[in-house]
Amino acid sequence: MNAVQIACRRVFGTSSQSPVQRVINSRAYSNVIDPPDDGIVEIPKPKSRENEPMKQRKARLLYQSRKRGMLENDLLLSTFVHKHLDLFSETQVELYDSLINGPSNDWDIYYWATNIKPTPKQYDHEVMDLLKIHCKNLNKELRIRQPDL
Repeated sequence: MNAVQIACRRVFGTSSQSPVQRVINSRAYSNVIDPPDDGIVEIPKPKSRENEPMKQRKARLLYQSRKRGMLENDLLLSTFVHKHLDLFSETQVELYDSLINGPSNDWDIYYWATNIKPTPKQYDHEVMDLLKIHCKNLNKELRIRQPDL
């Protein structure tokens, strides 16, 4: 028996349970609620945004455009919002909000904007057209970092 095995025996003992099982069964995790066994996990729905003031809505969209969880969309959407959001009408803001908060997969937005996949009818609107033009980067702008706030 080597030194690591001896140390593990001292820490974890010689029980038939694995160290992970012992930690889970310990008192530290006794107050954790077990998830239901039905396999269905409910995702909380966002609070209603019906009466959200336009200034607050634009601030939220700015934040959501910068923090997508994938660098490609962070750069694409943050530079797009920096250029267009202040000029958007209320209808365009609504369309952009539904675009970035509708699909469950951010890669879909990226593929639609880059024309790798066809855009579904519900997201094929004037804001998506602007995003596709922005994605082409016709002015050859350097977009290796997000715009300053």
